[in-house]
Amino acid sequence: MLVLPLVAVLYLHATTFEVGVLTALESLAFLLVGLPAGAWCDRVRRRPVMIAGDLVRAALLASIPAAAALGVLTVGQLFAVALVHGVATVFFDVSYQSYLPSLVGRRDLVEGNAKLQASQSVAQVAGPTLGGFLVQLFTAPFAVLADAVSFVVSAACVGAIRRPEPPPERPGQRHLGREIGEGLGFVFRHPILRMIAGTTGTSNLFSSAFAAVVVVFLVRTVHLSAGAIGVLMSAGSIGGVLGAVSAAAIARRIGQARTIWLSVVATSPFGLLIPLTGRGGGLALYAVGSFVISIGVVVYNVAQVSFRQALCPARLLGRMNATMRFLVWGTMPFGALLGGALGTWIGLRPTLWVSQIGEILAASWVLASPLRGLRDLPTADATNV
Repeated sequence: MLVLPLVAVLYLHATTFEVGVLTALESLAFLLVGLPAGAWCDRVRRRPVMIAGDLVRAALLASIPAAAALGVLTVGQLFAVALVHGVATVFFDVSYQSYLPSLVGRRDLVEGNAKLQASQSVAQVAGPTLGGFLVQLFTAPFAVLADAVSFVVSAACVGAIRRPEPPPERPGQRHLGREIGEGLGFVFRHPILRMIAGTTGTSNLFSSAFAAVVVVFLVRTVHLSAGAIGVLMSAGSIGGVLGAVSAAAIARRIGQARTIWLSVVATSPFGLLIPLTGRGGGLALYAVGSFVISIGVVVYNVAQVSFRQALCPARLLGRMNATMRFLVWGTMPFGALLGGALGTWIGLRPTLWVSQIGEILAASWVLASPLRGLRDLPTADATNV
């Protein structure tokens, strides 16, 4: 999230557009292999796929400090690492979202997703601060080594799970195109799923435009050090921890359907504080804006991911999750390129304004969906798909 763009900006002196391309390549794999990855993950046990994805990402990231030590690191290598890293991430993410229901059971999905979001949010609090100071201590390329080690730790943790994973169903005749079509049809025929995909995809489009320029903005406009940028990003991420620990309680109190759309509507306007960021006290605007947005994003994700997992038959989980990731992460490369282009054309701060206004408009999809008339979400048995 932080160190790879800092490698590009501080070590390789990349342009704003090159940082946008780098950000785009990190998510391009969801467009390239997202749909077939879902069909393939429904054919195999998911845990070994997750372990392999972690080890591949560790090796890729370790190549960056190795190349820097030899004096041969280039922006082209960063592009290649980002792209292949994204492919491994596709397989890991599709597998983990499909693996969770077999571990915790469908009745405990909200709690299970909330706990996973809590651990992720804690990492997002500690990670940028650690990354920023590692960049100052060891320079950006060598700070990436800590990220490589973290994926080895992840592989060891997933490998330590002892609960047996049920074998996948094995139909007599397989056809990749037909299997992908089942996942696409399941999502597009469902009146709530397709609107959730619209909101999430639109939000990801503009958040990627934001991600493409924010590090460049903080370095070249606000003139912050790597350590200060890390602390600032971590301060905002604390909101994600609060959102994770409160998501299940919020869903119980106001209903899971209301939680999905209210979490977006109530928090996204705070993003308008971020483009006002300046030095000194102006840094608080960034921290407050990202803090509240982080709460909303995590509560929204816990509610909508739990709904998707509870609704979908087990045999379709991989394809449903892959279809959703294809739709909602597939917008991210375009958003990153848009951010890089706008940052070059109209400037960094105006691009931040565009990204945050777009985030507010993303709620239009769920506001126009059947969610507004529901308190809780229909079950798989009660939903015509």
